[in-house]
Amino acid sequence: MKKQTKGILAFAFLGGLMLTSGVLIAIPGFDEDVDYAAMNDPEVTITGTPADNFPDNQRTTFCSSGGDAKSTKYVTEYLIPTECTNPLAITSDYDGNAWFAETNTGNLAKFDPITETFTEYDNPTWPNGGRSMMWGIDYAPDGSVWFTDETYDSIWKFSTIDETYERLSYPTSGGDSLPQRLTIEGSQIIINDFTGNKLTILDVNPTEDDVNYLSIPSAIDDSVTADFALDANDDIWYTNWLFQQGGFLVKFNQNDYRNDVYDSGEQFLPLIDYISAYALPVQLLTPNGITFSDDGLLWIADTTSSSFFSFEPSTEKFIQYVTAEPMFETYGNQTGIIKSPISRPYWIENDNQGGLVFNEQTANNISVMNPKTQSLVEYHIPSKNPNWGDCDSGTEVLDNCGIAQVFDFTVSGDKIWFTEWVENKIGVVDTSVSLPLEIQFEYDVLNITSDDSATFHFIINSEFENDILSLSSVISTTHDFLKVELIHDSVETFELNSDNPVAIHVKISASDDALPGTYKILLGAESSDITIGKFLTVIIE
Repeated sequence: MKKQTKGILAFAFLGGLMLTSGVLIAIPGFDEDVDYAAMNDPEVTITGTPADNFPDNQRTTFCSSGGDAKSTKYVTEYLIPTECTNPLAITSDYDGNAWFAETNTGNLAKFDPITETFTEYDNPTWPNGGRSMMWGIDYAPDGSVWFTDETYDSIWKFSTIDETYERLSYPTSGGDSLPQRLTIEGSQIIINDFTGNKLTILDVNPTEDDVNYLSIPSAIDDSVTADFALDANDDIWYTNWLFQQGGFLVKFNQNDYRNDVYDSGEQFLPLIDYISAYALPVQLLTPNGITFSDDGLLWIADTTSSSFFSFEPSTEKFIQYVTAEPMFETYGNQTGIIKSPISRPYWIENDNQGGLVFNEQTANNISVMNPKTQSLVEYHIPSKNPNWGDCDSGTEVLDNCGIAQVFDFTVSGDKIWFTEWVENKIGVVDTSVSLPLEIQFEYDVLNITSDDSATFHFIINSEFENDILSLSSVISTTHDFLKVELIHDSVETFELNSDNPVAIHVKISASDDALPGTYKILLGAESSDITIGKFLTVIIE
């Protein structure tokens, strides 16, 4: 498979889909083997910047729609000094600096939040005009930053002390590999090979020149291997799936495997004896991000819906959750083609403060889920690129419309740093900023039967005196057979102040074909900057 084709395939899986499953935007054609400058192509204006890697008519799509860095009460953006870097994978060091990979330059960059300055480190071995999607990055205790490179099947190590790059070839088979997410665990580097059908564990010993590796192949032919997470026993969990056809959640018991290899004196043992697999629910079609919460639950983000799922290993039970519907400004729907806008949860990580963080690609959000309180806060990113939404009808262009392609994030204390791939910016969510409202339920669990209904009430309180908030009600469900509608005097939009809490009344109905089980309904309110909701547990008996 040609590298350019491979990159477009991965993008179609991961980021090229718009807000409804029937619409697909692939990367417009750019041949990395063509020197547009040498050809004096009239459609490429030479600027001496990385923007020269794109024809003129694609620059607002990939380099930025022209907006400066923006801010809200919760989010601050910073414009990268070099034009058109396409920032993607991002991590943080022990001092709170943000490190990110530039997919359109091959360089690593650092942002110092104290001085608010960028430092970009030139990669002298990067091919001129080379581009690569760099999905994985991590910071090592020795002061090095490791990141993946799908175009050249490489793993890069950057020494923050010497400011030098070192390239390792990623073990490939047949040219179909795509090293994606990357995590450092001691001397091991764990990488999922998205299109190469395997999980790879590199053993990097700083005293030796050789790098040993173990590859765990997928049990499903022609499937992809997505993100991974380690549990308290160091078992590695990941997913193997076929595009929009489902797949399996897989657990690899690496400690028992390594101990048995050592005791047996063999170099390898059959991996099947150390692997467990669990069928994914039919609703979970594109499992990308995966992580564990502090209570031992596994969480999986689904990128072809507005859902994310919990999995209880002891009971092997999945529960589906849902985000709020994307705000209209993110998708526009100027042509009317988008019938069911979805948020596309992407990667998901434990924030080490009892919460879970995930990015909602097509809702332009960074979100924080608290499993203990069953609450969800969705922070809206202010920058938007109209080329990635349905923002132009041909006769009218919607202002402040689109998405910034927030493809990655990293948690550093109470800060969540993220990249905006098509806006040439990074940003930070400050989760220490007080939330403007609180939601109170009359109870947390509702029991109903199929072909039945019940009324439910919740109250929204303002947390700030003298503030008047303009809000919209939020109601999201996971299944068509579970419906929620406003009743009595409840309205979709309202104003909230500290003197007058707002009561919301809803009717919750289960149709006669509703399946028994445990379901989640998201109820709350949103402003232009933030959405705050709580999950009501509905048990259909």
